[in-house]
Amino acid sequence: MKDLVWDNLLSVGVAEIDEDHRKLIHIFNILNHAITDGESKEYLAATLEELINCTVWHFSHEERLMLKHRYQEYEEHKAEHQELIQSTRELQQQIVGSDKPFADEHIQFLERWLTVHILTADGRLGSYLAHVM
Repeated sequence: MKDLVWDNLLSVGVAEIDEDHRKLIHIFNILNHAITDGESKEYLAATLEELINCTVWHFSHEERLMLKHRYQEYEEHKAEHQELIQSTRELQQQIVGSDKPFADEHIQFLERWLTVHILTADGRLGSYLAHVM
């Protein structure tokens, strides 16, 4: 699978959120390469954990901004964050807790998980924040 590439399409128009997203894409690409290169299961697990931990931190960052600027869709956006983390933790358990290798379907799930959220919910948030910050 090819790398995710940061471009203006993924920009939400808020520098600090865009910077977080660049970091998440970078870690995703590290994981993607690790799978392709046949890295150890332990290395893959550590990289996935890093991606999840950075995402949790990023979601907290967004939620703080939403609260500070009284974002009307805060509850819905926060619920989406919780669902995304839960689904990724479930994927993590499937992979780490079994003998199954990390498969293309797993990386495709993570790619969709990352890009769809940025392009939809975060795009709306970015538009809002760009007008109030």
